[in-house]
Amino acid sequence: MTGITVELVPRSEEALISELEMIQQEFPQVMGINIPDLLRFPLRSWDACTCAKRYFATAIPHIRAIDLNPDAPLQMAEQLQQNGIAEVLIVTGDPPQDMSRKVYPTTSIDVIRRFKRELPDMKVYAAIDPYRNSLRKEYDYIKRKIDAGADGFFTQPFFDLRFMEIYGEMLEGQQVFWGISPVTTEKSACYWETKNHVLFPADFEPTLEWNIRFARKVLDFVAQSKANMYFMPIRTDLRAYLRGIFCNP
Repeated sequence: MTGITVELVPRSEEALISELEMIQQEFPQVMGINIPDLLRFPLRSWDACTCAKRYFATAIPHIRAIDLNPDAPLQMAEQLQQNGIAEVLIVTGDPPQDMSRKVYPTTSIDVIRRFKRELPDMKVYAAIDPYRNSLRKEYDYIKRKIDAGADGFFTQPFFDLRFMEIYGEMLEGQQVFWGISPVTTEKSACYWETKNHVLFPADFEPTLEWNIRFARKVLDFVAQSKANMYFMPIRTDLRAYLRGIFCNP
């Protein structure tokens, strides 16, 4: 069975609970939640996942490698263990806009190794960005993360099924959560192209309808490959997006 999670932005505990309740009540297809660690909001990812565990068995916090002091204890370790959070996603993390905030030259590979050493029962996912490097460089990076102990991967969002299939061949035998994110405005499409170096397919349209059709194709792909996927709905009506995917085939 395909495992499906939704990535939720923890703007506040109240807003998060509202989304969790809605997904739990209306979309039984969703088996879990993953939550980024965004410095502009006060709720850290592991705090938000502690809340999410009340609604879903699976809650996966993103852990920013550059925030972790290599000479200090893992600040979230006790909370993760006490609240039954058994999976984490390690990302490098963007430097904070406020440079008075302390960061460290810690890499995601460093943190993967550290989690596997200090919390050996924790399932540790690593990130894949298909638009960051050439295929060769990203594949080499993936292999280094596997060597460090990564148990599986979350990809940055894909927008082209053909490109996803190429990565599917590269990642055969690995546990993968394939990411997709609806892009419904020209401004948003320009952001993805400029900031994240995305190349959209020729048939792309910045509409909710196109993104829903694409999501259904990805659902078929992950079902056939016995993989998993997650939705990252940024600035999109979450209920309308999920209803379009699951309720109007």
